Amino acid sequence: MKLTVHDPATGECLGDVPTATPTDVDRVVAVAAAAYPGWSAVPVVERARLMFRYADALERAHEELAISVSRENGKTIADARAEVRRGIEAVEFACGMPTLMMGDALADIARGVDCASFRAPLGVCVGITPFNFPAMIPLWMIPIALAAGNTFVLKPSPQTPLTAEILARIARECRFPAGILNVVHGGIEVSEALIDHPQVAAVSFVGSTPVARAVQQRAVAAHKRVQALGGAKNFLIVMPDGVDASIDAIVASAFGGAGQRCLAGSVAIAVGDAGDRLAAGLVAAVAQLRLGPGVDEATDMGPVVSAAARARVAGYVERARAAGASLIAGGDDAPTGGAFLRPTIFDRVDPVSELATEEIFGPVLAIVRVATLEDAIALANASRYGNASSIFTRSGGAARTFARAIDVGMIGVNIGVAAPMAFFPFGGVKESIFGDLRAHGRDAVAFYTQQRVVISRWPS
Repeated sequence: MKLTVHDPATGECLGDVPTATPTDVDRVVAVAAAAYPGWSAVPVVERARLMFRYADALERAHEELAISVSRENGKTIADARAEVRRGIEAVEFACGMPTLMMGDALADIARGVDCASFRAPLGVCVGITPFNFPAMIPLWMIPIALAAGNTFVLKPSPQTPLTAEILARIARECRFPAGILNVVHGGIEVSEALIDHPQVAAVSFVGSTPVARAVQQRAVAAHKRVQALGGAKNFLIVMPDGVDASIDAIVASAFGGAGQRCLAGSVAIAVGDAGDRLAAGLVAAVAQLRLGPGVDEATDMGPVVSAAARARVAGYVERARAAGASLIAGGDDAPTGGAFLRPTIFDRVDPVSELATEEIFGPVLAIVRVATLEDAIALANASRYGNASSIFTRSGGAARTFARAIDVGMIGVNIGVAAPMAFFPFGGVKESIFGDLRAHGRDAVAFYTQQRVVISRWPS
């Protein structure tokens, strides 16, 4: 069987990939397991040199990758280029593995006894990645896992599998040793087979919260190390003195990637008298956004990933309208011929409504109005998610209060998308993550390695 991929903007068939069977999964994991002893024995400096070569090759293929991302995902070419850039930065981070894997030592912990710790790879690692970042999120995993001495099996989203094939092709062109990087395609049955496989040591996942929870439970039951990043409901708090600086940042956060990002700001909390100015500014700004195919340089917002995604998001909009929410932008028909939705804004939203609490994963923004910063923080902290949140203000005191009190993993101050660079950890708290270690940064190095301690005494 094959997975056929269509351009969500035009419906054009972009290509297909083979769907893995249980036998295919067994074969691919066996290949990765057979490659592991030789690869893990390669000195870490040599593994790092291969990552330098891979980063350079990805740089040369930057535009090819960006076009692939834009066409199969729908995001604008500018967003796609930025995604590929962030992915390459993760490879560059992995190039530092000789330092990142260093351990510790202490002589004479007892008379004549020395102790040293070092990091060792785990074995075969699996990455299960989502549709919304088909280049970046695989590159959060592959280079760090490989540079640490593991072998890797990637299972990309069935909605956006073509970019993963380009990443694998470039790896082959860089002369990656056979078996260290493998790609399989399919749906839930392939993911479950990989998680359950006895030769798999670790599973890294990014996707929705219900699936992340299920992945963690299944992986733990199979005695795997697991890192499962889930969904989000990100709050952007706008103080009265921060309205002007917030407009463009909120529009980019809420509607970039058609809102299909785990860092999308989907609730703007207007504090005090900020509400009317914020609502008017946002309505004026989204009126200027041009919808169209992502690969068109003039496009400001592309389609959502599929017709099914469009129908799901439109359902949220219709239910909000039926419940009496105040629609101030969008919510009407978008261009035909693709999975398009207009940027949609609701004002004076009930903070306990579906619109303000559920992850919609589409171009829909809710404005909630509160009296004080403390009210805004309490509202954000009541969410079961805890991925990211930002404040817009000129007040250092307000920003400090917010940063200390907000219960999320990534905090922005006058930043619409609080995304850390590859050398810092990426991830949230509460139901936005299942597992103890976050993506990229030193957390990823810790995830893809195990610590070993040697205690030694030598006779005189």
